[in-house]
Order: sequence, then C-alpha cells, then structure tokens
Amino acid sequence: MKKILIVLACALGLTHAQAQTETEKKASDYNKWSVELSGGVNKPQRPFSASNYYTSFPSPFVVDLGARYMFNNKFGLKADVGYNHFIDGGNSANFDSKYYRADLQAVANLGRIMNFETWTKTIGLLAHTGFGLSRLENSDNHIKDKMGNFIAGVTGQIRLTDRIALTGDFTTILNSNQNATFDGVPVEYESGFSGVLFNGTIGLNVYLGKNTKHADWVVLSQDSADLSGLESKIADLEAQIKKIPEKQVIVEKQINNTQAVSDKDIVKEMINDKYYSVYFDFNKATPIENSTAAIDAVLTYLRKNPSANLDIIGYADQVGSSEYNEKLSKARANNVKTIFEKAGIASSRLNVVPAGADTSIQKDSEEARRIARRVTFKIR
Repeated sequence: MKKILIVLACALGLTHAQAQTETEKKASDYNKWSVELSGGVNKPQRPFSASNYYTSFPSPFVVDLGARYMFNNKFGLKADVGYNHFIDGGNSANFDSKYYRADLQAVANLGRIMNFETWTKTIGLLAHTGFGLSRLENSDNHIKDKMGNFIAGVTGQIRLTDRIALTGDFTTILNSNQNATFDGVPVEYESGFSGVLFNGTIGLNVYLGKNTKHADWVVLSQDSADLSGLESKIADLEAQIKKIPEKQVIVEKQINNTQAVSDKDIVKEMINDKYYSVYFDFNKATPIENSTAAIDAVLTYLRKNPSANLDIIGYADQVGSSEYNEKLSKARANNVKTIFEKAGIASSRLNVVPAGADTSIQKDSEEARRIARRVTFKIR
C-alpha cells in the first residue's frame, strides 16, 4: 500500500507541475488588442456596363486598416475600413472609380481551433466575416452609390515577433443594392447582393498591450475547472499519505540511505518503470524546468551505486516524420546525458537510446503527446 501511494504521489506531483507549466495564461495574462494595416490588389467581378469595360487582373490597388479585439484565443471582433481604386485595364474603355467601405466582422482563430501548435508556433490562420456599408464613386459620371455589403475572408499569419505578424489575406465582398457599375454607369435597381469584388492584400498585425503574447498565439490547454479537479485529487492523495506512520514513509531513505538494500531496489524499480521521466516542450531538446527532480533522483541513485549503468531512452511524439523524430529523440537523450556527465557521472556508464516516436501514446490527444515528449531511464 505504501509503495502505491509513493508512486501516485510522484506521478501526480509531476502532473501538477506540468499543468502549471503547460497551461497557458488566464484571460488577463495575454494581449487582446491589435491593429492591422495591409495593401494589395483587387478584382471587381461584376457589374460592368458592357463587355469592353474591365480592369486588369489583378488591378491596383487596395488599402485596409482595422482594429481587432479577441475575447479569448479563438474568437473576437474587428472593425475595419477599406479603400479600392478601379481603373481600366488592357484594351478596356477608360474609367476611374473609387470604392470605400466600413465593416464590423467576427473573427475565428483557426490556428488555435485546428491545433496548429502541434506542428508550428509561427504560422497562424484567421477567418473573418461580417457586414458593413460601402460607397462607389465615379466623378466622370457623377456617381455616388451607397450600398450595404457582406464580407468574408481568410488571413494567413507568420509570427515575426511577439509584437508583429506578417499577414496575407484573401477577401470576397458582396455589395447589396448596387445601383451603379464598377466603371461608373447607373444601372436598373437590383435587390440582393449583385456586386462581387475580390481583394488580395499583404500587411502587418501589430499587437498592443503590456503582456508578452497575444491571444492569436496563446494555447489554453486546460481551463480552471480542469486544474481544480487535479488539485482536488492531489489534496486527497496528500491526505492519505499523512495517515501513513512516519516510519513507513521511505522516499527519502530510498535515495539517501545506502544501507537499506530493499529501499534501493524500490528506487531502481521506480526508475525502470518510468516513474522518473524528463519532459520536453514541443519540438525542443532542452528539458523543462519541472524535470529537475527526476534528474536529481536518478543522479543520486547513480552516485550511491557506482557499479550501476544507465540507459537514457529518448522519445518524441508522433507529429512529424519518423526520421525527424528519431533525430529529435536522440538529441533529447544526449542533452540529458550531458547533464549527468557535468554532474560527475562517467560517460562509460551512460548509454543513449534514441527510440523515435512513442507509438504507444495516442497521437490525436494533445495531453498524450505532451507525455510522449520525454526521456526515460533503465538501470543496468
């Protein structure tokens, strides 16, 4: 019974520490505001007054300026204004029109919804859609046509820093009740969304706020309810451990008392059964801070048992190619080996085993993949 409780204490203690490290910020701990500026090209699709009126493909130019607020790391709102300039292209008849719009749009962070963080930390994807007002002007024909619009698009992101992201956007705009063609000719009134316009832009997101990261890039792996449940389990476990007489609590003796052979056997068994593991962040070969206790426990055992040798077994999750995961698992094991060598353990006692991707861990679960990214040990 005492051994089971000791094992559970170690396992749940590591899980709690891991949760504190991996679980991302509360709502107040990341930035929510950003401003967006972009420019590019457009292509008005319809209406035109005749077949000999058209723009080049694509045609310059578009300017867009917006402000965005994220309620959390997945959903938000943005307000933006845009300006388009339409001129004749190729062999088209001459015209010169201007188009203005203002819109309020809902935003979905597809990068977080689709768990992009499992394979990249620098690429994001936003979807946006909403409604607004538009105005088409052509001074030659004295056109000032006011319209409503529906707008929808997708925005790719490349994070350059925690404050700036490069964006590429493709947007479709549908104009309702458009009473003039894009080349500036009045047309018979049409209800519904009769005007079609495409915009393609490149720009920047500038993130505002005092915190390090913006909601676009924050991963909320567990909510407060999950943490409360975990803390409750740990509290129950601690209560059970306190009921055990002090003389039965042998964790310290297992590591520090070389006279107790049975205690040493228990520590060896726990090491070989992977209760002491070193964990890593996604695509990283440097152990997380909370793995220090596991390294210290194994290091102490090796110092107390100079005849013991150690296999250092590196693993990766199943994201990525087998060749890459083999290389990453080896790098993780080698880095742990270096820690032991710097602590005075002879290299001849340490054997690196790159195990590649841990196929025993569920690939589709983020929590399972987090457990898979580890180094385990085997005493020989």
